[in-house]
Amino acid sequence: MVTGIAAGLLLAAGVATTEAPEEPNVHPTLPWVLTQLVPSPELAGGRRVATRFGLRWQVTPLLFSWGVHRGLSPWRFFVAEPFVRQSGSIELYFTPEVFPGFGSSFGDVWMARTGLRTYLPLVAHGESLSMSIGASHFYFEGRSGAAFEAGVYTFSGIVGVQITASASPGPFAWIATLRLRYF
Repeated sequence: MVTGIAAGLLLAAGVATTEAPEEPNVHPTLPWVLTQLVPSPELAGGRRVATRFGLRWQVTPLLFSWGVHRGLSPWRFFVAEPFVRQSGSIELYFTPEVFPGFGSSFGDVWMARTGLRTYLPLVAHGESLSMSIGASHFYFEGRSGAAFEAGVYTFSGIVGVQITASASPGPFAWIATLRLRYF
């Protein structure tokens, strides 16, 4: 009888519930699109050039999270909530980057990068501190190359620093990005 009373009190307090979690209503909205237009500043340098200023945007068409509640779908398309990404996930991404004043043609100024990145929570399920590691393919100045990256993030992943390194032929051996991400 004591067990039944305790269970009743827990249910009344909202501590124990048998309701299944609801899928969040996450979809692209106009405010979301506008925040995605805000670029992240970066510095690039290396082999045959002085350090250059650049801007990077990111699109995440597909994300799988193992940090969400088991009753929810781990898949996200284009829009991923901060907790879903930073609590443990792997994403397929595309980043256009521009280096103003670098060259005279479109292909000398813009870089296209596709890759895979995994996020790992470090403190408070990634909301306070998380890290990422990844690999990418880039196309710049008419050449393809490969790069590796590592990053650390805070404030639910809104602010972070990423370092990208490449041994592939091309002007940049490294890129440091102050990542600003407004999910």
